[in-house]
Amino acid sequence: MQNFLQSHAVFLIPILVSLLTQFTKFVLYSLKHGWNWRYIATHGHMPSSHTAFAISLVTSIGYYEGIGSGAFAVAVGVAFLVIDDALRLRRYLGDQGHAINLMIEQLHLDANLFPRLKERVGHRTNEVIVGGFFGFFLALLFIWLLQ
Repeated sequence: MQNFLQSHAVFLIPILVSLLTQFTKFVLYSLKHGWNWRYIATHGHMPSSHTAFAISLVTSIGYYEGIGSGAFAVAVGVAFLVIDDALRLRRYLGDQGHAINLMIEQLHLDANLFPRLKERVGHRTNEVIVGGFFGFFLALLFIWLLQ
């Protein structure tokens, strides 16, 4: 089993980091909003599990493949895309949801025909930063544990 984990660590570490980060987000969100298992797949909020995944992928590839490898360069590029999506693109989606919800409310449209859109889809900067720390330090912890 140890040999399997070590040979697939570059792939397994980011998955484990993402799951742990998402569980942490679930606990934090539930402490604030009450316990509900639907929150396990919540978007946005603290910390960013997408960022944690991307940064742990960069970290594990950098460790196992080397920072001069093509895989590391691709992982860095993907991490930039993921972080940009979390910070900017999904925030625009939430802003549009907010504007549409306001229009539906002000026009007194039927809520059954126009259900309320989610307004909190993206992340705040601090949520992405904390997700990055989760990704980096949990990846280092798992790398250390697998040696």
